[in-house]
Amino acid sequence: MCHDPHPAVVYDLERYLTVRSAYGATLGPEGDLSVLLDTTGVSQVWTLSEPGTWPEQRTFYEEPVSFVRASPERSELVFGMDEGGNERLQLYRLDPDGTVTNLTATPEAKHRWGGWDHDGEQFAFASNRRDESVFDVYVQGRTETGDDASLVYEGDGWLSVGGWSPDDDRLVLSQAHSSFDQDVYVLELASGERTHLTPHDGNVRYSSVQWGPEGDLYLVTDEGSDTLELVRMDAETGETTTVETGGEWNIDGVAVDEETGLLAYSRNVDGYTELTLGELTGPTAIEEFAVPTLPGDVAGGVSFGPDGDRLALSTSGRAVNTNVYVADVNELRRASDGSKTGESDNGTIERWTHASTAGIPPESFVEPELVHYETFDGREIPAFFSVPENADDVPVIVDIHGGPESQRRPSFSGLVQYFLSRGYAVFEPNVRGSTGYGKAYTHLDDVEKRMDSVRDLNAAVDWLQTREVVDPDRIVAKGGSYGGFMVLAALTEYPDRWAAGVDSVGIANFVTFLENTGEWRRELREAEYGSLSEDREFLESISPINNIGNIEAPLFVLHGANDPRVPLGEAEQVAEKAREQGVPVEKLVFEDEGHGISKLENRIEAYTRVVDFLDEHV
Repeated sequence: MCHDPHPAVVYDLERYLTVRSAYGATLGPEGDLSVLLDTTGVSQVWTLSEPGTWPEQRTFYEEPVSFVRASPERSELVFGMDEGGNERLQLYRLDPDGTVTNLTATPEAKHRWGGWDHDGEQFAFASNRRDESVFDVYVQGRTETGDDASLVYEGDGWLSVGGWSPDDDRLVLSQAHSSFDQDVYVLELASGERTHLTPHDGNVRYSSVQWGPEGDLYLVTDEGSDTLELVRMDAETGETTTVETGGEWNIDGVAVDEETGLLAYSRNVDGYTELTLGELTGPTAIEEFAVPTLPGDVAGGVSFGPDGDRLALSTSGRAVNTNVYVADVNELRRASDGSKTGESDNGTIERWTHASTAGIPPESFVEPELVHYETFDGREIPAFFSVPENADDVPVIVDIHGGPESQRRPSFSGLVQYFLSRGYAVFEPNVRGSTGYGKAYTHLDDVEKRMDSVRDLNAAVDWLQTREVVDPDRIVAKGGSYGGFMVLAALTEYPDRWAAGVDSVGIANFVTFLENTGEWRRELREAEYGSLSEDREFLESISPINNIGNIEAPLFVLHGANDPRVPLGEAEQVAEKAREQGVPVEKLVFEDEGHGISKLENRIEAYTRVVDFLDEHV
């Protein structure tokens, strides 16, 4: 009898969900690197002093830490954490000896980090302490806590702080009116005077705002353009000068070290990152460095070292789990000089973190194919299509992103890889309304055009049913948040096309969603979906709960009890109404989760149940 010397190994769901990620890097003044790493099952703060060494765990909570920032002058960190997914983020100081101080200590309010000043003596943040529906700006000393913060500006909307000016006498503020419409202000701390830099008509994005070394601002905007471009803005007049045009694709973020003029920006090319590194040699002139070869297809989260000698970033790919790399800026300069004479073609970058793949061979991970399919009005819709090895007549999970102003990109997903290992293909469309494809594309699903994006899903089924590898009768709709609405809408608008649906923290009824979402979010959401005062009848008409009589496919509903964005009532009403129609429904609610399932043990339980549900019905 012959035996295969290399039998195929099948890994269970828990192994795929315990593939680790390291990201959110920040470089400290002593040369160490702090990151968020989910080795314990939720993201915590870990610190490394050398590349590749085992990191030291610095925080030990059951709740995930959302960000970490190093002080510019001391070996101390600030990190953020909420409770049970309620998004009421508190800010904490972590000292070198491990002592943690709750800096904000106002658990009923949200806090949004705004950056250290240049000597690390104080920091800024925005909070809705005074009025739940608006954000004010505060400045607080590093040793102060709670009520010690100084209110420096009373806001009237969704404000965030972009950082301190080079002289620490001003803050740059952003105010969001919707996901596609923002304004930029400069706040003089001594006088409290706020200067509006971006008066405009219509929807214009001004995002990723950074101070430059001369006290000017750098940001990305689509003012006068369909795509986002990189501009310099005068911090007194608001006058802008283009640094780099977007062209066909968005420049979706910029990072500037205001002391040295080091700069990094990324271009989003059909979901893949094209990174540019360099330094400002004038207000709008960049001397570009050689860009090191990075694993994966999506990179970002750039952090500069305090002396401008290094930069850190994280990188990810569908077959590469997320890790942090650090580059020596002088090495990048030398590589750039060498490339000009033909001696070198790229710089060097060093991998610092080694987040585990849980023993699963990386070569077993499946890369997606970028495809484009034609929809009802002749447009081409981009999508990532992943097919298991030796696929033939397989079921497909159509996995729809949230937002809607978001984009599915080819970063790592242990859950996607697990589905592929189990014989499911995965199809991830960026339907109209997605970001990354220009301003016009993002507005194709606004208000009365909302259901056109659902028609894009129907066209995706048409396309999939022509693929030989696909079983046309086993196509599943799966999505979270707005993607959950898309699942419910697809199942009620096109009931005979779907074998099953998985709705995670999804919107079932736009009216009850808008009535019950967090006070601070309602105006932003109404700008996208329509208002309760003017569009109620239309919102009722497109709400899946009011068309639930059409549903035929078995439905799995997943939600967090503390969800401040899409309240639990959305899950409860759709599960109840679907059951009344005789549809097989499974509902799973986690009492310690919010808008999504973040804790490892909950993710294992949730997706074990989802997989069992799909195996039974699909």
